[in-house]
Amino acid sequence: MTITDLYLVRHGLADGDGDLSPLGREQADRAGRRLSAVTFDAIHHSALPRAAATAEIIGGHVPAPRHVCDHMRDRTPYPSDRAGYPERWHAWLDGVPAGERDPDAVRLRAAVARLGVVGSTDRRELLITHNFVIGWFVRHVMDAPEWRWLSLYQENCAITVLRWSSDRPPAMISFNS
Repeated sequence: MTITDLYLVRHGLADGDGDLSPLGREQADRAGRRLSAVTFDAIHHSALPRAAATAEIIGGHVPAPRHVCDHMRDRTPYPSDRAGYPERWHAWLDGVPAGERDPDAVRLRAAVARLGVVGSTDRRELLITHNFVIGWFVRHVMDAPEWRWLSLYQENCAITVLRWSSDRPPAMISFNS
């Protein structure tokens, strides 16, 4: 049996300019100390300043190769057909900026397909990203309706652990811890 564990961490609290606030830096440092006992094969992070700074701080505690990963980019799944989405969310979806929309979650599906796989050896990777990306991964693992990512809120620098196994369905080990 081989496993893939993905540790998903939302970036630290941002200030008004999109950088980490002092509290966000403290959150990242605490998360890094907490994760320091885990051996990671890689750290993937979004290029946005708040995620990159979080990765740098956590990386000070976690010795693993670290790189910007397009799969971790801040994206909002944007359905072309809203029939499966509760009507209460339709107006909110209309307000999603065009640059953040991921039409029909094509990019997020690709992220799960690329990172949520089991290989010939065990793998443990840290993903530092954004709330909706984490929500999409969790929704996928829970085999929940597509719209459920909307209701999964990840606190800043909280840790969610998802597992893919060669002999079992994907599982959530912890959420928002």
